[in-house]
Amino acid sequence: MAKESQTPLDDELARREEEAEPLQQPVEGELEDAAIESADEAEALVEPAKVGDNPEAEMLAAQVEELEQSLAEAKDQVLRTAAEAQNVRRRAEQETEKARKFALERFVKELLPVVDSLEKALEAMGEDASEAHREGVAMTLKMQHDVLGKFGVESIDPQGEPFDPQYHEAMAMVPNPELEPNSVMEVMQKGYLLNGRLVRPAMVVVSQAAG
Repeated sequence: MAKESQTPLDDELARREEEAEPLQQPVEGELEDAAIESADEAEALVEPAKVGDNPEAEMLAAQVEELEQSLAEAKDQVLRTAAEAQNVRRRAEQETEKARKFALERFVKELLPVVDSLEKALEAMGEDASEAHREGVAMTLKMQHDVLGKFGVESIDPQGEPFDPQYHEAMAMVPNPELEPNSVMEVMQKGYLLNGRLVRPAMVVVSQAAG
């Protein structure tokens, strides 16, 4: 049986089937090589941006570093200024307190001879002195002591105590076997303190070893 001749329609269909055949797929190795090549190209494009010089960025970094250094210096200066101000304030407070405590020192020194005279007058009164006279002097002396004590003045009367050169002034040294050496055996004149500071040392006679 003879083969039927193809019509023009059959020829067109056959041509389209040939065009519709799938393209040849690339093998796996070719895909990997293409991916690596693309990655290398991308890295080559990015790398110059990383390592390349950027004057504007460098200038900004330098400015930031300079500002950070200036800030650290300013903080240090503020701390130093605050510490110095605190020291000045503390010294001023101490000086004020010191001036307040010892403002009367000169006045106290001028007043002590009056107290000494009253004490000596009371000691020197004999049996013939009237009781009213004795009480008057004693009361006046007590008032003087009370006023001095009110303003922080204390007397130093070291009878029988060890000699202390910080508060006592030795007027003489006398052998005395009944007392320990360097003991105060007689107070010739009392000493005085003003708020703990020596105004006048006590004048004393000090014992020494016999022989």
